[in-house]
Amino acid sequence: MDFLTLFAVYVLVVLTCIVLVCKYSGQQQTPFSVLYNSVVKTVAPFTPKWLQKFSQRTMHRLFHQRNNMFIYLHILLEGAVYAEFTYEVFGFCREMDTTLISLSVPYVLLTIKTFFFYLCIRRDPGTVTQKKVAGQLHIYPYDRRLFHPGVSCPTCQLVKPARSKHCRVCNRCVHRFDHHCVWVNNCIGAQNTRYFLLYLFSVCAMAGDIALLTIDMLLHAVLRSGLLRASYIDEYGQQQPAGPLFVVQHLFLTFPRIVFMLGFLIFVFFLLAGYALFHSFLALVNQTSNEWYKSRGYVCQHCHPTTAADNLCSPAPDHSKRYYYSRGLLRNLGEIFFPPKTVQKKDN
Repeated sequence: MDFLTLFAVYVLVVLTCIVLVCKYSGQQQTPFSVLYNSVVKTVAPFTPKWLQKFSQRTMHRLFHQRNNMFIYLHILLEGAVYAEFTYEVFGFCREMDTTLISLSVPYVLLTIKTFFFYLCIRRDPGTVTQKKVAGQLHIYPYDRRLFHPGVSCPTCQLVKPARSKHCRVCNRCVHRFDHHCVWVNNCIGAQNTRYFLLYLFSVCAMAGDIALLTIDMLLHAVLRSGLLRASYIDEYGQQQPAGPLFVVQHLFLTFPRIVFMLGFLIFVFFLLAGYALFHSFLALVNQTSNEWYKSRGYVCQHCHPTTAADNLCSPAPDHSKRYYYSRGLLRNLGEIFFPPKTVQKKDN
């Protein structure tokens, strides 16, 4: 039972982290920040100055500057999963007469996911520039609650269109700003939200399909081995029927890498499926993550509360105007997949 205990602890820790991230996301004071600050204060007197500066620079570069580290991590994890699936699960499935069409689906989904992943990385999210700002100002009206007319970005020195926000990671204002995604090293805005949604759903489909093929393979392995009808001698010398826990432990010992991969895929599927559903809801009501947090009075971690021009912090939520930009389900979805074009003024 040691393997089951360790895996249960692993799952409990992961689920706890997910719950905490979902609960405190967008808030300035979180258990993570409090714990991190406490650890830093405790170990700082015993840590060399050069190591403190190195860790600070590293953390700043990872989370406050554009970098490709999480893209490489994404590719590494994906490569490890597909290597294990191809090396072991694929062969077992072929022995069980699984059709090649079924086994080819994960690779087709990988191609689709890679295409949308590339578009999320490379496509401009809708940067507010001197050339485009005049047209972007006329796309959305100001709701005068979260977005007010006449407010300029102190960094870009441009008037901020409604639904725009300055991203301090990319150092630019983005039209219909949703959030900055470290996994694609790019902002998600007006021009690439559709690619981000399709990317999320393709990753979920990919993880779910590989997980289902792996579960089918393990079930066939259990049925062929006759474990469900077997028995074992426990530590007291008593004969016990092989129940579900015994079968799971046997699978851990027989297929450790496959079972660990399956656990990782299930975790990724449920995490990203929840995230994809959240963004689908936002798309249906025509709201961004930035607007969702601000409408609930949450404070952005990187804002300057003393600078009124930033307009990043909002007053108490006004639920009567929560979905100010919603124009109906079909129009809201149309706006995601066919973003409004900037209004170009003709010179007389």
